[in-house]
Amino acid sequence: MKKLTLIALVTMVFFSCQSTKQNSEVAVQTLFERLQNLPDSCFLFGHHDSPMYGIGWFGDEDRSDVKSVCGSWPAMMSFDLGGLELGNDRNLDSVSFQRMHDEIVKQDARGGVVTLSWHLRNPKTGGDSWDVSDTTVVRSVLNDSLLHDKFLGWLDNVAQFLNSLTRADGSKVEVIFRPWHEHTGSWFWWGQKLCTAEEYKALWKLTADRLKEKGVSNAIYAYSPGTEPKTQEAYLERYPGDDIISVVGVDCYYSDPANFFTKMDNALTLVETVAKQHGKVAALTETGFEGIKEADWWTQTLLPVLKRHHIAYMVVWRNAFNKANHFFAPYPGSLSADNFKAFAEEGSAMFVK
Repeated sequence: MKKLTLIALVTMVFFSCQSTKQNSEVAVQTLFERLQNLPDSCFLFGHHDSPMYGIGWFGDEDRSDVKSVCGSWPAMMSFDLGGLELGNDRNLDSVSFQRMHDEIVKQDARGGVVTLSWHLRNPKTGGDSWDVSDTTVVRSVLNDSLLHDKFLGWLDNVAQFLNSLTRADGSKVEVIFRPWHEHTGSWFWWGQKLCTAEEYKALWKLTADRLKEKGVSNAIYAYSPGTEPKTQEAYLERYPGDDIISVVGVDCYYSDPANFFTKMDNALTLVETVAKQHGKVAALTETGFEGIKEADWWTQTLLPVLKRHHIAYMVVWRNAFNKANHFFAPYPGSLSADNFKAFAEEGSAMFVK
């Protein structure tokens, strides 16, 4: 891990030290190139909400369950903007947006990368992202003038947050923005059965166009279906276009142990193929094993399938502070903690000191 950690820092700090005279569009291209140019045998290890909370703690400074186990920060950190659209001070998981802002800047300063998802509210019903009681929400956002204007206001709140991510020298911190994820399922109001392919793509275009209009130039976009698509045609059915997307990924969890290797292998093969054909970065945008009930899961189950593929990064989900057994990374004393150390030291996964 030490050698690869050094490689990660050299690669990443290169960008964070760019001249303030460099414009943001060039800077974002550099972030894209950084991800593209990682060694084929390596990937950034990521963890959602890693510095925010963990098993038995919430809000501590300079703490992460991952760091407590292996001594290094995840090279990739994931956070969620859900609740920002309403002007809330905290997101749907009780994380302060000011703290999130500060941790994003810290992660950039240490040489790491940040990805942002958005579990926003249902703008039509007032419910959460999982409220699928109305099948016309996307269509209404696009066509109903009142709802359209309301949604533009939500995007403006996102734009304000992204534009506020600045370094001490005034340059913007670059992030990967991953809205409208897992759309090939139907558990979110933007899902497969809740809108047409054209409506979904129009939602993406509306998002990208509005953020650009509001001056956001420090975000690259990730397209992140689930494992439902089995062919390139199915994977790309709702793809919003090469002019918008920089990262193509898949969300694949360890929910079916008997078929996990084949399922993950097929999904990553598909993502890699699309990435190569479209000149994009391939990623495992969400993964993990809830509760990690196998002591050697990291090196004996996850790593073998990852080593068959060239992905830029992988992200495991959060270690909840308020929900029993809802954790996807190890913590000190947990069943897989020693095995995770071996995973970190093996050399494929990249971390930052």
